[in-house]
Amino acid sequence: MAGSKQGKASTSAKILYQPIGLISSIVAGVIATAIFKQIWKRASPNSTGDAPGPTQSEFPLKEIVLAAVVQGAIFSGIRAIVQRQGAKAFAKATGEWPGD
Repeated sequence: MAGSKQGKASTSAKILYQPIGLISSIVAGVIATAIFKQIWKRASPNSTGDAPGPTQSEFPLKEIVLAAVVQGAIFSGIRAIVQRQGAKAFAKATGEWPGD
């Protein structure tokens, strides 16, 4: 979209976008964690609703891997959405696409 129309980003646009990219990654992590906790609480076979960690011996490996895969997919999807919207807002404000 905007990146293909405007060509390669300038070095200054990439540098100026770095703090925005960092903040958007943090926001994405917070949103993804909240979404994952709600999904896991509803889908979890254990009574606490907390996702199992890799070193918790009371959970089967299958459940630990499932939790990690679901959490990774949610985080990746949310991060892509948040970063894309941040890049669009940056391009709208500055006239330069921050990536490529």
